[in-house]
Amino acid sequence: MQIGILTARFDAKEWPLDKIITWAGENGIDCLEVAVGRHLDPGRLLAEKGQVALNRKLESAGVKISSLARYATQINDPDAAVRAEQAKGLLTTIQAAESLGVDTVCVLAGLPAPGKTKMQTIRQDLAEVFAPALQEAARRGVKIALENWFATNIQHLEHWKAIFQVLPQENFGLNFDPSHLLWQGIDHLAAVEEFAPRIFHTHAKDCAVNDAALRRLGVLEGGWWRYTIPGTGRIAWGEYLGKLREVGFDGAVSIEHEDRTLGAEEGFRMGAAYLRRLIA
Repeated sequence: MQIGILTARFDAKEWPLDKIITWAGENGIDCLEVAVGRHLDPGRLLAEKGQVALNRKLESAGVKISSLARYATQINDPDAAVRAEQAKGLLTTIQAAESLGVDTVCVLAGLPAPGKTKMQTIRQDLAEVFAPALQEAARRGVKIALENWFATNIQHLEHWKAIFQVLPQENFGLNFDPSHLLWQGIDHLAAVEEFAPRIFHTHAKDCAVNDAALRRLGVLEGGWWRYTIPGTGRIAWGEYLGKLREVGFDGAVSIEHEDRTLGAEEGFRMGAAYLRRLIA
């Protein structure tokens, strides 16, 4: 496995991609999940043929790109013009990934359609949204991985099961984030076993739980959990990484830094140091 980071935590003005690449190499980070729109413009990269220079910088720093991350919720927007714009942006990202030799594009599953549940949206709308992109991605040797952010259409495991029934393409899978499952009370280890062939990439994000607040507020209220750096919450990372190894996963473990108590550099260094003890 490789230790990576999602670059979105770095401010784009202060931290252009070149600077992040250098920092990553100096701090023992193996790979980058590059935030599209913030740290990479796929259209500009292709137009200016910038992939050669970018790959040289990566090679010089000893860093790779594990995925291009295009986390937009409007992929199935009710406005046809917005949907078309999002589809075009995803296709451009897929093309940019191929040009860089990157085999994974991470995305979101969109939000529930107006007047529909998440399950209805999956069964009635998402095949039309994702099928063209998956076909193009397959042609270019690229996989599409959905982060299982709970606010999107793949909140729980029955949603996951449904979306892969509707879209069974082999290059469609998950950017598996255990933190979104933990606070919901969903067994993330069982999910690894059930969806092993679909796990293309994984987020390393922990979740801290305030038990006293939970007992007072209950599960339907917020404020009793928060996302943290790996090693500072409830996820048993040795057990989780062991389960990934057991099912044959050997890809990127990408730190998604959403811990409000730590700065970008401090949090990434802390998370990487903790994970390094568990990943050979």
